[in-house]
Amino acid sequence: MSITRFGSKELERALNKWSDKIEKEVNRIIHETALLIQSEARALAPESSGYLRKSIVVDTSSDGLSALISVGADYGIYIEYGTGIYAVNGNGRKDGWVFYSEKYGEFVFTKGMRPQPFWFPAIEIGKKYYDQEMKKLGR
Repeated sequence: MSITRFGSKELERALNKWSDKIEKEVNRIIHETALLIQSEARALAPESSGYLRKSIVVDTSSDGLSALISVGADYGIYIEYGTGIYAVNGNGRKDGWVFYSEKYGEFVFTKGMRPQPFWFPAIEIGKKYYDQEMKKLGR
């Protein structure tokens, strides 16, 4: 029985170099996409929601091959989907309700709040950018 070797050290070095270049480009694309999503979500969030905007953060993995973009403000979901009779897919209360407003110092009646989408539109913009950049990389 004999041992057969295919390829060469030059080919191996070239593939490793190519692999490193591709990985750097993928890292760049992931990082830029995450920052784009963060920036778009912050821009689309209501101006009156400073805390919501600031709570949108990016955490990139140590290898740079993934990124987590999160919304820290627990009320972000209500901004995105709306509440009460205005809730997306009719998932809110069907009638109005009363609450005490610290801001106005009195009880207020409301039927809810209209959706102000900021998250999913930002994700769509990021997805288009990511797909476009990855296609360029594949050429």
